[in-house]
Amino acid sequence: MAIELVTKFLPYVDEQFSTESKKSLLTNQDFDWTGAHTVKVYKISTGSMNDYGRTGASGSNWSRYGAVESLDATTEDFTLTKDRSFTFAIDTLDADETAQTLKAATALARQLREVVIPEVDKHVYAKMVNGAGTNPAAVTLTAENIYDEIIKANNELDNSEVPETGRYIVVTPDTYILMKKCKDIVMETEIGNDLRLRGVVSNLDGADVLKVPASRLPENFGFMVCHPCATVAPEKLASYNTHINPPGINGQLVEGRIVYDAFVLENKKKAIYYQKNTPIA
Repeated sequence: MAIELVTKFLPYVDEQFSTESKKSLLTNQDFDWTGAHTVKVYKISTGSMNDYGRTGASGSNWSRYGAVESLDATTEDFTLTKDRSFTFAIDTLDADETAQTLKAATALARQLREVVIPEVDKHVYAKMVNGAGTNPAAVTLTAENIYDEIIKANNELDNSEVPETGRYIVVTPDTYILMKKCKDIVMETEIGNDLRLRGVVSNLDGADVLKVPASRLPENFGFMVCHPCATVAPEKLASYNTHINPPGINGQLVEGRIVYDAFVLENKKKAIYYQKNTPIA
């Protein structure tokens, strides 16, 4: 006699792991794209210092202050290039016959968490790496040299007069392991809960350490020391809608659109130091 065993389907979805975005800590929203698709930002030059002539003008100078200069006023154009969208439908019977695990609200949240946020992060981090003001030759990072390389990066920012407060060290989980193994690194782990919730795992040499999954960073990413003043990352539009029984569909139609981009300011690019890693074979 054949016996059919019971198969039970639980109203549970095997969700993928995902990480919240940390780009808001590393970038700024200093410019307003409302009503515009392109923003122009002025770059103004400065005048040179001269020796004041107490006894009168000399040579061709008619002013005791020196030769009169004209200041240059050039512009940087920032045009949004990312206009992305998605759409999917959930049939009424599909929702009913999957124990209500197919729901528009949870499906939309999953889409944002597992697809939209990682895509935006990848684009922003790539723009920061490509626009870094200091980009030395790749090195093989080890537990023995990681401290020296990070100190070198911070020193470069110091010499470029980047603000000392508000800096971040962005690392992959693998690089973070090297930092923990390094005998020269004593990281400050007494981080406030508000910073921990935003992704800060420790503090080193006055900069907060952010650990970002390697899948969201360029290939062979070593580390990046940066200040948020250097990168503007606008999200001009983020529109997500759910339609019930729209024409041609019996169920729910979900649509989403996001317009975003990232730009490194020319006069502030020295606030980004990127070190590429050469993995050990």
